[in-house]
Formats: sequence, C-alpha cells, structure tokens
Amino acid sequence: MTHTTAAPTGDYRDMNRLMSLMTGDEKHGPAATSTLDALWVLYDRVLRVTPGTVDAPDRDRFLLSKGHGPMAYYAVLAAHGFFGEELLSGFGSYDSPLGHHPDRTLVPGVEIGSGSLGHGLPLAVGSVLGLRAQGLTDPRVWVLIGDAELDEGSNHEALAYAGPAGLEQLHTVVIDNASATYGRPGGIAARFKAAAWSVDSVDGRDHEALYAAFTAPHPGRPRAVVARVAPKG
Repeated sequence: MTHTTAAPTGDYRDMNRLMSLMTGDEKHGPAATSTLDALWVLYDRVLRVTPGTVDAPDRDRFLLSKGHGPMAYYAVLAAHGFFGEELLSGFGSYDSPLGHHPDRTLVPGVEIGSGSLGHGLPLAVGSVLGLRAQGLTDPRVWVLIGDAELDEGSNHEALAYAGPAGLEQLHTVVIDNASATYGRPGGIAARFKAAAWSVDSVDGRDHEALYAAFTAPHPGRPRAVVARVAPKG
C-alpha cells in the first residue's frame, strides 16, 4: 500500500489539532503524548530525513521503539509531510495504514515495525553496524525508547555493547515518565554512563533543552538523552 506525501505544516501549534483527529481506540495515551515534544524537536530541527529522502542511503534513521503509543509519531510525520493528514482520522481502523503499532511497510518514513518492548535499541545498534559495514559513517541512527523498556535484558545487552564499541553514530532518547518497574542506582543516566556513553538528562517538554542535548558533540561515544516528562492528558 502506498500513500502520497503532503505539504508539511511545520508548526508545533498544530499538534493538538492533528492529535485530536485520531479518534480510534487508543489504550496507551500517556505513552503517546509523553513522546510528542522529543519527536517534534527531532523531526523539525535535528533529523536529516525528509519525505523525499526516505530511501536515500545517507539519510538519518529514526527508530521508534516505544511503538505501542504511536499517535504523536503519526502526528509529527503528517506535520512534516510524510503522508497526508487525512489518514489520521482512520487511526486504528481495520483498513487504515496507521495501526496501533507502526508498520514500516505501510507508513512512509517509518523504519521499523515496533511496539514489543526491548527491540528498538538492539535494532539501532545493528543498524549502525550495518551502515559501517557499507562504509556509511555519516548517517546517524536515532532510537526512542521508554523507561520501562529498560526492564528488558535485550536493551541492557545492546547498551553494554555500544559504549565500548564506540558507536558514535548511535543516539538514544529515553522517555522517562516514571513507568519502569525496577529502579537503578543513580537513575537511568547512571546506567548509560557506566557503559561509557555520553549522557545528558533534560526536561522532556523543553524544546531548547532537548535541541541542545540532541546536538551536543560526543566524539567516539554513543549518545543518550534522558527526557523527563509528566504525561499529558
């Protein structure tokens, strides 16, 4: 199934309207709204990918591991012209490409099918290694995970590997809305620091703080940004 792209709106103030178009049964509202600001800053100011470059070898890759709450992701993609906003009203319906978990074969701009916890960070590590094997050292790989996903051992294996391996192309955004079951001494940031990552913790609603953290240099190390949020709605 293919869908044409649309002219981007490019205005964060339009997000509430776009989100409100998705009236399907959504059981993970806080999971969606907690990601909205980080996603907006990434697509509006950081990621080097556009509707016209979704297949370009040198594009940045964005992987939404927190795929069980994709409404904000869909709204941001529509706002930036990856598909027409008329698709949003069908969210979650039988014949809509916008499912409760994003499908990379149906939604323009989506890099992975996701929603099962703990897969995105390992896939991001593999993506960086695959790019390196092809001699592509400029594209960056971004992955957005939830704090509860760090309850999954697969994430810790990927985290422990990426730091010592010096995967500088890898960037991880952790949405911390205090939903994890297990605590960690020193918090989430300390876990990444212990594995030799470059790490920062910021207010996940503050666009300027997010942008500064996303664009900070981190030579020779993967980058992690912990975005602390209180869920909207």
